[in-house]
Amino acid sequence: MEIGYGQDRAERMQRERVASRWQEAYAPIKHLDPVLVLTALALAGVGLLAIYSAKVQTLSEQGLSSMFYVSRQLLGLVLGIVAMVVAAIVDYRHLRTYSAVGFVGSLVLLALVLTPLGTSAGGASRWIMVVGFQLQPSELAKIAVLIAIAAVLHERKGEPGLPTVAVCLVITAVPVGLVFLQPDLGTSIVFIWLCAVLFLVGGVQGRYLAGLGVVGLAAVVAIFRADVIKDYQFERLTSFLNASDPALAQGPAFQTRQSMIAIGSGQFGGKGLFEGTQTSLSYVPENHTDFIFTVIGEEFGFVGAVAVLGLFLVLIWRGLRIAIIAKDLFGTLLAAGVIAMLTLQVFVNVGMTIGIMPVTGIPLPFVSYGGTSLIVWFAIVGLLLNVHMRRF
Repeated sequence: MEIGYGQDRAERMQRERVASRWQEAYAPIKHLDPVLVLTALALAGVGLLAIYSAKVQTLSEQGLSSMFYVSRQLLGLVLGIVAMVVAAIVDYRHLRTYSAVGFVGSLVLLALVLTPLGTSAGGASRWIMVVGFQLQPSELAKIAVLIAIAAVLHERKGEPGLPTVAVCLVITAVPVGLVFLQPDLGTSIVFIWLCAVLFLVGGVQGRYLAGLGVVGLAAVVAIFRADVIKDYQFERLTSFLNASDPALAQGPAFQTRQSMIAIGSGQFGGKGLFEGTQTSLSYVPENHTDFIFTVIGEEFGFVGAVAVLGLFLVLIWRGLRIAIIAKDLFGTLLAAGVIAMLTLQVFVNVGMTIGIMPVTGIPLPFVSYGGTSLIVWFAIVGLLLNVHMRRF
């Protein structure tokens, strides 16, 4: 009896040791993706250098500290790293439970922007002040909409019907309408693109996608015919087609023309850090935000521009890998949505600086000046890490 009991006890202990080793091997922290984190940090570092170079001369002339913008971006970076850690620690599957709360909260913030609490700049009202920090709710809404749509599609297990599609369209349309009223056409496009990609990955049937495509095209035509798009927005959307026209050089095409000159002057190797004339003399408006890529192109040339785009390709590669190996459909949808937003924003932002895309006010992720954008993108990296760490 004692011998049998001893054998059972020994076998039980052996099984517990094996189970413990397996749990240790598959512990989430063991599967952190350092490439993803280091790439995001590298892009943020490039952004800090570019922002400093873009504004050092202007700030000096104004008698302000040359670190005025950089210090604020550094604060955003620190908060972004904290947000990344938090987003990676909390199991992403719990987000489905609170997706509705997050979505409604984002709508409240978007609505507040349109009230007297909102702050304006450049003819647009896109921010609210929170304890001295300028918060841009549309950036937060990107995460909220992504999680909400992914949660709805996950519930259908890859077989969404018409009611599910309708719910997802409402989730997309409400923030699009609120953002469009700011007005912010670029971010509205990001929401629509995000929904379209999630529909494709989430298994929405082809006939629904084709129908939505036709309806969307008809809606665009109707919007332009109804003069919903303001004149200055229409000029910004079409001026890139004739950026070389002297009649537009000092008007709608001024930004695009100066941006192309700046990037072209960098040639192959660039003029050197802090040596860009177009940059230091601020010929390119908003060269620390939407047009930050012009600083990179002028001072680091073709080599530097390709290197930065290469870092974005690394992020896209890691994101696609995470989408493929995710444990469930919800994780796949989250990763796919992140890559959809990242790819669109990089393509549009870089495209508008080299004259192949209209000026829509979309920032370059991790690089452009903007605390809320930087925090949100690092939180998004944390979300990708979360899915990757819990793939077993």
